[in-house]
Amino acid sequence: MRRSWSHWARAVAVGAVGLTLVAACSGRSTTGGGDADGGTVTLKINFWGDFGLQDLKTRYEAAHPDVRIQLNSGEYNAQHEDLQKKLVAGSGAADIAAIDEGYAVQFRSQSDKFVNLLDKGAGSFESKYLPWKWKQTLSADGRTQIGLGTDVGGLAMCYRTDLFKAAGLPTDRDQVSALWPTWDRFIEVGQQYTGATGKKFIDSGTNLFNPILGQQQAGFYDEQEQLRMDGGPKVAFDYTVKALQAGISAKLVSFQADWDKGFTSGAFAVLACPAWMLGHIKDTAPGTEGKWDIAAVPGGGGNWGGSFLTIPKQSRHVDEAYELLEWLVQPEQQIEIFKKVGNLPSQPALYADPAIAEFKNPFFTDAPVGQIFPKMAQGLTPQYQGKKNGPTRVNVENVIRRVENGTLKPDAAWAEAVKEAEKASRS
Repeated sequence: MRRSWSHWARAVAVGAVGLTLVAACSGRSTTGGGDADGGTVTLKINFWGDFGLQDLKTRYEAAHPDVRIQLNSGEYNAQHEDLQKKLVAGSGAADIAAIDEGYAVQFRSQSDKFVNLLDKGAGSFESKYLPWKWKQTLSADGRTQIGLGTDVGGLAMCYRTDLFKAAGLPTDRDQVSALWPTWDRFIEVGQQYTGATGKKFIDSGTNLFNPILGQQQAGFYDEQEQLRMDGGPKVAFDYTVKALQAGISAKLVSFQADWDKGFTSGAFAVLACPAWMLGHIKDTAPGTEGKWDIAAVPGGGGNWGGSFLTIPKQSRHVDEAYELLEWLVQPEQQIEIFKKVGNLPSQPALYADPAIAEFKNPFFTDAPVGQIFPKMAQGLTPQYQGKKNGPTRVNVENVIRRVENGTLKPDAAWAEAVKEAEKASRS
């Protein structure tokens, strides 16, 4: 997330009055004219999961009676694929399109299809962001910025205290963290849990692969866009296959109905938990409040996810879209999103704000999330993701699911993963 510091300071200082000030200075023209509905401008935002936008939409519309916001949440991969198709077609993209860090290089390489936010004044936000976050959507020559960062991932492990207790495992977050200093120990604890309960320990193999990959020095590609499967991907893949062979996976697919149901049914007891996952758990399983807690991730640290908001040039309302985008990344809104859905701001100055630093999440047994996730974010050195990172990850995940479902033998899996990754790299 980024902010014009003068705007942000005013918003924090005057609270609700800041909304009135924002409304008062919205004298910008509409790119392409108003909508048919009496001059009212409709701004469509495409994203996935829970970006914490529903209440903010209501507030913004109240302060801007000539603006209507259409929220369109979809499946993670599908939203990125749809954006790519619309960019190629030259029409149909949302006014504001969220992109994940895993797709940042892919879309950054098509910067001519996005509004250059530096032309709108976004350069004043640079010093407010984690330096690596700002650079992820900045062109190599530093002249084009296609996105303003919303959140960073960071990594922890969310676990069900009631299910751990039933398995005879400790429930205190420090004691749980001590159970698994390494991924080998994590898998062993999973076998212990499954043996004691007859239930599965983790939700899926892919949600083990991604956090382990995020801890490695390098991901799928180097900065010369060369596929490097024998580095971090091989380490993450081997641990994932080991976990699948140990029989601890519930074999679920993220963001599908069975996976969502698993949060309430006890289909799994633990999952890798970047900050943005907290909101999904809360939204999906409201009846489990107080049954979750947060422990350290095996291996220490790492990053998984983190998003940006962009404005495709196709938008008919570029000025209004930028005004909304700028408002969304102000401190007041970013703090509200963190407290509501867990998404950790990209702006480190906010980590010292008592509203974040002292915040304990009641849904997760009062876990001190305002200390847990900022500490991880400040120590991150994210990987280079590569232009083909998104489709490569999808192909490798599909191989993992074939192993998980028994349609591909484990000893043949790595060769298949390499083949599928190479296919994506050439697409």
